[in-house]
Amino acid sequence: MTVLSNTHVYPVRWQDDHLALIDQRQLPERYNIVSIHRCDDVLRSLRSGIVQGGSALGIAAAYGLYLGAKDIQTNDPTAFWERLEAIGDQFKQTRPDKAHLQWTIQRMLAAVHYTDAPIDDLRSRLLAEAKAIQTEDFNLCHAIGDHGLQALPPTPAKLTLLTHCNHGALATSGYGTSLGIMRSLWREGRLERIYAAETRPTFQGSRLTAWECVQEGIPVTVITDSMAAHCMQQGLIHGVLAGADRIAANGDTVSKIGTYSLALVARAHNIPCLVAAPVSTIDFTVATGEAMAIALRPAEEIYQLGDAQSAAQLGQRTTSPKGAEFYNPASDVTPAHLITAIVTEKGAVVPDQLAGLKTQ
Repeated sequence: MTVLSNTHVYPVRWQDDHLALIDQRQLPERYNIVSIHRCDDVLRSLRSGIVQGGSALGIAAAYGLYLGAKDIQTNDPTAFWERLEAIGDQFKQTRPDKAHLQWTIQRMLAAVHYTDAPIDDLRSRLLAEAKAIQTEDFNLCHAIGDHGLQALPPTPAKLTLLTHCNHGALATSGYGTSLGIMRSLWREGRLERIYAAETRPTFQGSRLTAWECVQEGIPVTVITDSMAAHCMQQGLIHGVLAGADRIAANGDTVSKIGTYSLALVARAHNIPCLVAAPVSTIDFTVATGEAMAIALRPAEEIYQLGDAQSAAQLGQRTTSPKGAEFYNPASDVTPAHLITAIVTEKGAVVPDQLAGLKTQ
C-alpha cells in the first residue's frame, strides 16, 4: 500500500490498467487500498460503500464503464453501444439517488454515442473521458471552495464551522465540496475549528470528515448529532457547511439525513447555512423537493454495532431489543428557504437564482 501524502487524499485513482480505491468502510482504523480490474467489481464497490459521495461514485463509475467496455467482445459499433448502454444502466441503478453519478454516466455514454469509429478508438475515448471528468472535478471543487470562502461572513476573522456527513476529499476527486470550502478557509487563515457532527447511523462525520481534518492538521471536534443545537446556542458555531446529493430547480436540496434539522436550527440562531455542490447536482427537470425520492437504507445500520463479526466478538450485537421496528431514510429534503446560499463552481447564489446558472 502506498499513501500519496499525509495531506492529500485521493479516493479514486487510475493506475495503468486498474482502479485503486480507498476502502472507506475501514476508516479510520485502517487505510486500505482496493485494486479493481473488472467492471463487476466496480459495481460491487459502489453498492457496498467502499466508495462514498456523489462525485467519487461518479468518477469510479466512469472508470468502471471503461473496464466494462474492455470486456465487450464485438466489432459491431451498434452492438457495442447497446451493450455499453446496458452497463451504464447498471451503474445508474447502484445509487439512483446520486444526481452526479447519473450525470457522469450520461456524459460517458455521450462520448461514444452511436459512432462508427473503431471499437478500440471508442474504448480509448472512454478512458480519456473518465480522466477528464476526474480532472475537472478536482478543479471545480477548488472553485467551489473559493466561492464558499467569499460567501461566508467577514467577521469574526476566524470562523468555527459545523459540518455534516462527509463531502470532502473522500467524496470527490480529492478536495471536496463543503470541505473544499473548509480547505480554502484553512489556506487563507480564516478557519479556527471544525465541529464535525458524527452523522448517524454510519458516522461519516466522525469517521471520515474527522479523519480528513486530522490528516491536514485542521482542528476538529466531533459531536453527536443531537449536540448541534446546543453548540449553536452557546455561540460555538458561525456557519453550517452541507453537501448535496440532488438539488431541485427551486433550490430544495436532498442531502444526508439530518441536514434538514441542522438548517432549521441554524435559521433559528441566525447562522448561515451553505450547501456546496457542482452544477451537475442540480436537476432542472425537477421543480421542487417533493418530487425527489428518498432511498431507504438497511435497518441494521441503526441497531448493529459495527459489522456482524466484530459485534459478536464484543458479545453485544445490537443496541435495540428484538421486536422493535426501524426506519432508516438515507437522506432528507432541506427546503430552499432555509439555505443561505448554494455554492457551485460557477459561484454562490441564493436558491431562487439557480436558473441563472444554466446560461453561464
